[in-house]
Order: sequence, then C-alpha cells, then structure tokens
Amino acid sequence: MDKQAVINRTRDWITSIVIGLDLCPFAQRVFQADLIRYYVTDAEDEAALWTDLAREVDGLASSLISCVETTLLIHPGALQDFLDYNDFVAAAEGLIKDLGLRGTIQIAGFHPEYQFAGTEAVAVENYTNRSPYPMLHLLREQSISAIATDPNALGEIPRRNIETLRCLGREKILEKLRAISE
Repeated sequence: MDKQAVINRTRDWITSIVIGLDLCPFAQRVFQADLIRYYVTDAEDEAALWTDLAREVDGLASSLISCVETTLLIHPGALQDFLDYNDFVAAAEGLIKDLGLRGTIQIAGFHPEYQFAGTEAVAVENYTNRSPYPMLHLLREQSISAIATDPNALGEIPRRNIETLRCLGREKILEKLRAISE
C-alpha cells in the first residue's frame, strides 16, 4: 500500500468535500495550519486497529495542541464492512471513557459506505460522512469549544450539511468523489 497516496487522496477529499462544501466549519483552519496528523495503518483486522487506535489516542492527548490538533487514523485494510466499522466506533468510544479522556477526545466516524440510521444507502445525507477510506477522526473537544461557543450553532451544522448536499444532488457529489479518485 502506498501510504502517501492514501494521505494525498484523503487531503484531496478534505479540500474538495469537507472544506469545499463547508461541511465542517473547523476544518479549514487546522488543515491550512498543518495541524492534522494523518496516520495510515497497516492493520487488516480489528485487533491490530485497536492497538493503533489506543496509541493514536494517547499520542493526541499527550501532544501539544500547537503541534497536532487532530488525528485521522486511516485504515484502508480494516473494517471495510460498514456495520463492522460502526460497531468498532461504538467500542472505540468506550476506550475513550476507559482512558479517562471523555470530555477531552472524541471520535467522529468516516467510511466509504457510511449510512445514518433510518436512511437509505443512496441517501445524499450519508455523504457528509463518506470518505475515500474507512477512518477514525480523533478530535480534541477543546478545539471545538474554543471556536464554537454557541451550542445551538453546533447543532445546526448537520442540518445545514444535509441541506447543502440535497441542493447539490447526489450526481454532483459523486462527480466530486470521482475527481478525487483520478
């Protein structure tokens, strides 16, 4: 696996989809400041991914925010099935609690087949969390709260994102994703 190609494609996805469609109002600042750690794991199963996750959570929690603000743990070889991935994310949130980092670190999930509960697989809103590879986004809660002081504004982000994607349409989103793959 060409890890640099995985990182490059992920960076293109962030530029085109996440920042380009303004799906995350926090992304542009950390992206431009080069404060995102991209870790592409060789893990091919849950056990190996679990080890990498624990190490990356610890690394993020113990690093200076001025050096690494957020981490993308990209795992192209593990958890290709979305339901397995979703179960893993739930367990990973338990790890955060067990490490005493609830309120410090949170996990956001991104997967090529991401599907919100109660939606059809082809529903456009699923693309807010569809990424080129399965990945776990480890975020510092301090980074979010420092920027978003209004909890109501935070709650509006998902609604606004769904509206943005519905206006754009599934075909335009797929076109953007195909451009990233080329």
